[in-house]
Amino acid sequence: MTQLHLPDEDILDELTPTMRSVVTRMARAARAPLHTLTPAQARAAYEAGAGMLEVPRAELARVQDFTITVRDGAALRARLYAPGTQPGLPALLYLHGGGFTVGSIATHDILCRELARLSDCAVVALDYRLAPEHRFPTAHDDAWDALQWLAAHGKAQLQLDATRLAVGGDSAGGTLAAACALQARDAALALRLQLLFYPGTTAHQDTESHARYANGPVLDKAAIDWMFAQYIPDHAQREDWRFAPLLADDLEGAAPAWLGLAECDPLVDEGVAYGDRLRMAGVPVDLEIYRGVTHEFIKMGRAIAQARQAHHDAAAALRVAFAL
Repeated sequence: MTQLHLPDEDILDELTPTMRSVVTRMARAARAPLHTLTPAQARAAYEAGAGMLEVPRAELARVQDFTITVRDGAALRARLYAPGTQPGLPALLYLHGGGFTVGSIATHDILCRELARLSDCAVVALDYRLAPEHRFPTAHDDAWDALQWLAAHGKAQLQLDATRLAVGGDSAGGTLAAACALQARDAALALRLQLLFYPGTTAHQDTESHARYANGPVLDKAAIDWMFAQYIPDHAQREDWRFAPLLADDLEGAAPAWLGLAECDPLVDEGVAYGDRLRMAGVPVDLEIYRGVTHEFIKMGRAIAQARQAHHDAAAALRVAFAL
């Protein structure tokens, strides 16, 4: 996300020196905040800045673009990343962040490459449809349809092991992944893992961390309000667990979870709360809070050591889940 202002000094003091330097440079760049742009302008701005702080782009043995046809006949772009060409690799369906409004395969290309490289599993990235052109629950339905497609066709069409699947994502993509994990449970589609980077799980963004970090850094209340107004303007709909997985009646039987949260993030409290609810339902949970960093930190690996650590931690969780 982008910002024109620095947060209060007490918030800046919570950041690591490197994270504080990144936030300060972002403010000095004086880019227009996403919520002041049209959706098309916001997507272009987000894409233009997406790779600036990423780790080097990993070259992989197999990168394949293809399409997945979903329930209404739309053909969605997808991309397979694999560290080798051998058949039978397990696969992670990865759903990008961006508040359901911005983001794409391109903005998360380096992250997906890194997860594939470090985990030795395949990663399938999906270009689910974005708001406001496609409002709730289209993004969720696209993600769920893609997960079912992988289970049904991943072996025949992509030479994957469709019996070893996981679902994951960051931010809004984490919301989609968490909801898909619940749908998979209900459909008796066995998943090995749900991999959630700072997922959104609440209905109304009313936690203590949302209040504390309302003015950023990196992600602020104005940006969240704008993106959610594009995707789900009817506030009553926000009580739907497909948007707010924390409100699901029952989490028992969901796939084991790995959660990677940023300490200085409006979404941190709801991530902790979701992990707690999963544990109370008997779901195995591994939850890491990366100290002194902000939302989006996993896409800042060139500058932020915690991003590189999170990449390794997530990949290790995948390797354990897939018995690699």
